[in-house]
Amino acid sequence: MGAHRSRTERRRYLRRRQGRQGAYAALDLGTNNCRLLVARPVDGGFRVIDAFSRIVRLGEGLERDGELSGAAMDRTIDALKVCALKMRRRRVVRARNVATEACRRAGNRDLFLDRVRSETGLEIEIISSDEEAKLAVAGCAPLIDREVSHALVFDIGGGSTELMWVRRQDGAAAVIASASLPFGVINLSEAHGTDIVPRAVYESMIADVEASLKEFDALHGIRPMIEDGAAQMLGTSGTVTTLAGIHLKLARYDRQAVDGSYLSADAIRVVNNQLLAMDCRARAKEPCVGPARADLVLAGCAILDAILRTWPAPGLVVADRGLREGILLGLMGRSGLRSAEADLRTAQAGAGYGSGAGPAAQPRRA
Repeated sequence: MGAHRSRTERRRYLRRRQGRQGAYAALDLGTNNCRLLVARPVDGGFRVIDAFSRIVRLGEGLERDGELSGAAMDRTIDALKVCALKMRRRRVVRARNVATEACRRAGNRDLFLDRVRSETGLEIEIISSDEEAKLAVAGCAPLIDREVSHALVFDIGGGSTELMWVRRQDGAAAVIASASLPFGVINLSEAHGTDIVPRAVYESMIADVEASLKEFDALHGIRPMIEDGAAQMLGTSGTVTTLAGIHLKLARYDRQAVDGSYLSADAIRVVNNQLLAMDCRARAKEPCVGPARADLVLAGCAILDAILRTWPAPGLVVADRGLREGILLGLMGRSGLRSAEADLRTAQAGAGYGSGAGPAAQPRRA
């Protein structure tokens, strides 16, 4: 009885202590999504206490106009107001709010950032594609197989696709080369259509992307290492997590089931063909797609198909983690905590953010 009371009192003490600790926040404003994580340090890692994700399509029309539209800015600022409120309520003491491809390319980005500052109080930092790559890899590092020497990490975004060629050395993952390709689900969808996509149009999407992938491969000799099993493929994006959810036949998206799972190339082809046979309305009924992604998901499938044709791996590890986790680990690392290899312990929080796999976790077969 006394031992049980002692354990209970210790848990209460730890909860009170964690409650007094300042919270950290990472905000990732992409071309398609606005996403926030709020966390507290825990034993060399962190525990997520709040999260938020909303599709805002900030980059809608950017390819055509070269600027962010008024409607897209309004949608995004509405989402950022929610993020700012969450940060205040969670008493965030340190935050990093970053914007990526859409803001890098938009001619009116300064006007947009001024509006954000004025209407939400948030300061947004536009980061380079190199910085984006390093943060994404830091967040995904626990899912890189310890038995391989290299990994090809990719992130299919709204306005670009990021490629990261990673080497494992002395227990750490280091980005040795990266590239930001100007193909994402929004601009590729706008260029080729979004409802019923004929096979010929789908193949045209793949062809648009393949040439750039082959250039990256030629520079770094990646394909032979993929074929020999010396390098792992790891995908972090809405596309790969969506396909994993469909393959697993989830009634609703479940991060715990998807993050760290293994998706075979054959399974990817099956799901891609299922989606290609549907119109936009039918895709919207898929619980892991939904109305917000229904017109964009095929562009993501085409980019993923191009990646697998360039690097014919038997499959890939699926990561529902990346840039935000990398930001948090960086912030906490500067506070004396371990960074890239830290244990990403998480608590159930908003936006379906559940428990992630730890650094020693092995990929699960999906």
